[in-house]
Amino acid sequence: MLRVHDPFRRGQLATAALFFSLGFQYATWASRLPAIKSHLDLTAAEVGLLLMATGIGAVATFPVVAVLMRRLGSRRLALGSALGLALLLPAMSALPDYPVALLVMLCDGALVGGLNVAMNAQGAALEAVHERNAMARLHAVFSGGSLAAALLASGMNALTSTLIVHFAVAAGLILLLLGFARGGLLTEDRQAQEKTEKGRGRWTLPSRVTLWLGAAMVFGTVTEGAMNDWSALYMKDVAKASAELAPMGIAVVSVMMVLARVFADSWRSRWGDGRIVRVGSALAAVGLALALLSGGVVPALLGFACVGLGIASVTPCVYVAAAKNGSDALTVVATMGTTGLLAGPPVVGFIANASGLVWALGAVAAAAMLVSVCGTRIRWTPVEPEAAVAAEVSVTAGSV
Repeated sequence: MLRVHDPFRRGQLATAALFFSLGFQYATWASRLPAIKSHLDLTAAEVGLLLMATGIGAVATFPVVAVLMRRLGSRRLALGSALGLALLLPAMSALPDYPVALLVMLCDGALVGGLNVAMNAQGAALEAVHERNAMARLHAVFSGGSLAAALLASGMNALTSTLIVHFAVAAGLILLLLGFARGGLLTEDRQAQEKTEKGRGRWTLPSRVTLWLGAAMVFGTVTEGAMNDWSALYMKDVAKASAELAPMGIAVVSVMMVLARVFADSWRSRWGDGRIVRVGSALAAVGLALALLSGGVVPALLGFACVGLGIASVTPCVYVAAAKNGSDALTVVATMGTTGLLAGPPVVGFIANASGLVWALGAVAAAAMLVSVCGTRIRWTPVEPEAAVAAEVSVTAGSV
């Protein structure tokens, strides 16, 4: 670990390495999916099932993740899960047949679920220990990891078509990131310890607050995932954008989300997580609805920008709130988020097939508004006046 004297900054960089690793690992194999499809001679339906296996693995193993969080703590679970994800990459480059591929993707989903819960617990604990916001920027780093993996895939594909070389390089980079992170992660997960003492290590039914948090996470991830998968098709088929402009839909959403997450921690300090979630998701809903009603390329891009700006802070804020309710609550909320990402795009596809893409994205706008409704039922930590003043001073402070 590099010598960083500020404990908060050291922990922030270490946790950021975990977020980067998860985005990097996922985008690495996803970017080479055409090569995997060709190697195994898969149909489109088989590729769809392969992708779904990752989500199923994450959802199916959430009780195990909850137990591991209580027994191991977030630090050891994060490092172990990330190590497993790194070692899976070489296995993905040498898949012998389709059944083995499904098994490997199920394992990948289980490890993604473990790392997702553990790294967000680390981020929430970092905020609690140092009383400084960091979660939104950490989620921006996740997006940066995906971008870096895409760039690496492009470069490696130009050099060689062999997956083993590309995936071995990617695995090596993840291992270096883990070595960097190991010394800076928090060794004490206070929320998990408190939950263990109260529940004596047993699983309990989710509380009403946890269910509202999970609902907000589901509708938020449905909105985010659907825009990633369907915006380009809307631009081409409905807005009648040119082939050059059609990809700008997802580009606008992605850029606005990254920018919003870079600055969102200062917004959280100034206005509070609850207001950020309620107002942001309402902005996403209204902006997208107006774009659909107006039609055309420019309204579509403006509406998509509103979605990226408004929905970006939902996931970080909900994770922080869930972590304050214990590791079990965090595990449930993370699993419901994975469910939203898994189920959202196909549901939008079913609606589009039955009623058209405009109505389908109208359902996405409704999902964003439901996030705002859920936000009114969640007990958010009130923003302290001193924190709001500090946010004014640090609004231009450097990010991870």
